[in-house]
Amino acid sequence: MREVLELDVDQRLFRRVMGRFTTGVTVITAAEDGHVRGMTANAFMSASLEPPLCIVSIAKRARMHHAIESVEHFGVSMLAENQIEISDHFAGRPNAAINVEFERLGPAPVLADACARIAARIVARHDCGDHTIFVGHILRMDSDDRPPLVYHAGHYRSLDRGRLDHTVESPEFW
Repeated sequence: MREVLELDVDQRLFRRVMGRFTTGVTVITAAEDGHVRGMTANAFMSASLEPPLCIVSIAKRARMHHAIESVEHFGVSMLAENQIEISDHFAGRPNAAINVEFERLGPAPVLADACARIAARIVARHDCGDHTIFVGHILRMDSDDRPPLVYHAGHYRSLDRGRLDHTVESPEFW
């Protein structure tokens, strides 16, 4: 049975409905005072092809919010499906047993072993309720062919390549 939303939005229902949207898992990074700070985030998206822009949304209560507010550049590291421990580590469950290595991709720190990486310069900040949306002009990027780590309905997932392996042509507007 489906629940119908009226005027007031119940936060548990909000989280459940929004959790139905499958996303990739990223680690957002920034170098603040000579130290790399990072946090796991799924609120990431491409924004524009010309110029090349991306967007991250970060909760104002997150420690990473202060770090990214005080810098000019940020990194986005898209995790591969075998990097759950790294996601957990940057989601507030530190694990001293894992070795996290960073490297520079242009001006931004990124994870050395992510399946896709972006370095961006912050070109806009927008208040968005309890979050801030940061728009980044992409300066550098790279990727490999490993399958991504996926998040859906509160669980990590992987892509099942055998079920829906269908190429979708890019629409003209992209």
